[in-house]
Amino acid sequence: MTASRSVTPELAETGAVPLIGDLSQPDVPARIVAEALGVAGTLDILVNNVGGGDAGAPGAGFLDFPDHAWSSTIDLNLFAAVRTTRAALPALLASRGAVVNVSSDSARRPHTAPLPYGAAKAALNAVTKGLSEEFGPQGVRFNTVSPSSTRTALWEGEQSFGADLAQAMGLTQEELVAALPSQMGMLTGRFIEPREIATTIAYLVSPLAASVHGANWVVDAGVSKTIA
Repeated sequence: MTASRSVTPELAETGAVPLIGDLSQPDVPARIVAEALGVAGTLDILVNNVGGGDAGAPGAGFLDFPDHAWSSTIDLNLFAAVRTTRAALPALLASRGAVVNVSSDSARRPHTAPLPYGAAKAALNAVTKGLSEEFGPQGVRFNTVSPSSTRTALWEGEQSFGADLAQAMGLTQEELVAALPSQMGMLTGRFIEPREIATTIAYLVSPLAASVHGANWVVDAGVSKTIA
């Protein structure tokens, strides 16, 4: 099952049961969890992968983001996961389940993204670690996956952050997508594929990762050059 604001053709092709709702709205996460339990009867795995928000104009800085941009970004990137996890925890405790929160390498490198987004994802990392400490002894595992730039509609869509950035830089979108990975320091020279993130998540929620607790798995093609 998956929660989404709408059912795209790509989502329909997966065969997943769609649960429709905007998880940034305070009352939606609990409803979605209740609907999921109504369909499945139990809950073993929760993946909080919603993200994004108001990126502002290309090159926007701290002074360009008013309060509503901060609050909407934090609602989407932090509170959606907090509220969904809170609603799901009774079922996860019963099943001794696993949770993965999808963060971003921007949480570790806040200069690389709009500051509200990086701050919200950094907070999500801290929440994940705290939940691991509290509920790990009770059998629920919490971990984080932190991707760098991934090949999605955010970069390749017709009306997207990638399109706006390319226009601001005087490039075609194709030129931007081709050049940016190497400029960012990605050792592969390409954007990360969504299936690579999905594979990491699948491992972390599986019994193969039974002793992985409170970890932050960075999938960034070598962008981070530090040891810690």
